[in-house]
Amino acid sequence: MLKQWISSTLLTIAIAVNALPVYAKDLPDFTELAEKQGPAVVNISITSVAHTNGIAPFPGMPDDENIQEFFKRFGIPGMPPGQGQAPGGQEFKTQSLGSGFIISQDGYILTNAHVVSEADEVLVKLSDKREFKAKIIGADKRTDVALIKIEATNLPKVTVGDPNALKVGEWVAAIGSPFGLENTMTAGIVSAKGRALPQENFVPFIQTDVAINPGNSGGPLFNLRGEVVGINSQIYSRSGGSMGLSFSIPIDVAIDISNQLKASGKITRGWLGIAIQELTKELAESFGMKNTNGALVAGVEKGGPADKSGLEAGDVITKFDSKPIVTSSDLPRVVGSTKPGKSVPVEVVRKGAAKTLNVSVGEMPIDPAEASAPSKAAPKAEANKIGLTLKELTPQQKKKLNGKNGLLVIESAGIAAQAGIRRGDVVLGLNNSESQSVDLFNKQINAVPAGKTVAILVLRGESTLYVPIKVTK
Repeated sequence: MLKQWISSTLLTIAIAVNALPVYAKDLPDFTELAEKQGPAVVNISITSVAHTNGIAPFPGMPDDENIQEFFKRFGIPGMPPGQGQAPGGQEFKTQSLGSGFIISQDGYILTNAHVVSEADEVLVKLSDKREFKAKIIGADKRTDVALIKIEATNLPKVTVGDPNALKVGEWVAAIGSPFGLENTMTAGIVSAKGRALPQENFVPFIQTDVAINPGNSGGPLFNLRGEVVGINSQIYSRSGGSMGLSFSIPIDVAIDISNQLKASGKITRGWLGIAIQELTKELAESFGMKNTNGALVAGVEKGGPADKSGLEAGDVITKFDSKPIVTSSDLPRVVGSTKPGKSVPVEVVRKGAAKTLNVSVGEMPIDPAEASAPSKAAPKAEANKIGLTLKELTPQQKKKLNGKNGLLVIESAGIAAQAGIRRGDVVLGLNNSESQSVDLFNKQINAVPAGKTVAILVLRGESTLYVPIKVTK
């Protein structure tokens, strides 16, 4: 009986074990990727010369150049100001590290613009330990892409993949030099696609949880087929190290930039000459729209491509050159990739009605023109029912706005202040109506029923934006 029980038990266990799902076979194997693609990844050393206004080295300082540079620039805690100053001024060399990858056998290499932007000398080290001085072909700060070149032939190069085919949850891997540790591989999954980051209007970032650290910048992001799908560019971190939030530039964006840099050394982008903002639920309601799809035009530069083509503040752009605009961050990327001089159809919603305009795209200027902010001085006046005390602009102030009408905010209180309107702002319009006088604006506000949301167009410094306000009385 005992033997039969043991045999039966062992048989049951064997059946149960075989019935368990074998997850190990589904786990990715990165060994082939590392072997084949690793040689095309390079370590980049940057040397920069810092002018320190006569700050000399201090005795007993750590040997690390970065730490020394910190103290040279900001002083030693507890030391009186002025100590450590050298009479004649000195130059100190600083060094930093990054990564890159070879895209052609004759030595073209992609990396980040921020890796090489301050470089006086760029040294590239290959996986076989050979070292080359590199020439910077060009760099584009708006996308953080740079192209450099070394004089060599028959180099290993990466295979370029399609980042649009990536799926959230897909395995990806990075190779780079975190903290100077060359050819380090880390892996993770795609966390999100098309991620928009603050002040980054031209890149739909790939977000991953791959461990990316200082020194990984400029290195490649691979899919499981061993194809480069992105350049590792940024991380979100409170510690300076990886916290599982890494952002990569899609490789198609980077290749387009590199081709332009290789051809002319500069980047040409399409430009409309408008200020845009996100269309919130409250703003959509005030414009009579059923959804929040599109980019809200908050301002149009006088004489710019948009102005000449008939675009107006208050328009909501829903399609540009047949491409849908779902969020405001979609528009700069689509416009920027359009060839200057091209005429494209632009679908907008204006005062609740759909309209199609033909817009001739201009070329983005290198430095945007500066606009002067209006004066804040104004006499006392009565506040309207949303809490705004307004004054009509002087002829000189109107001249600064290219002759446009506007109302200067002398004081902001109540629901207007709660919504974010500040003293010194200039009210340009209410919903889609221009603000020509204080009396007219106050009459329009008084006619708005309680509970209704209105959109007030405001000029603040050099920027225009719509501020939604729900009228409460």
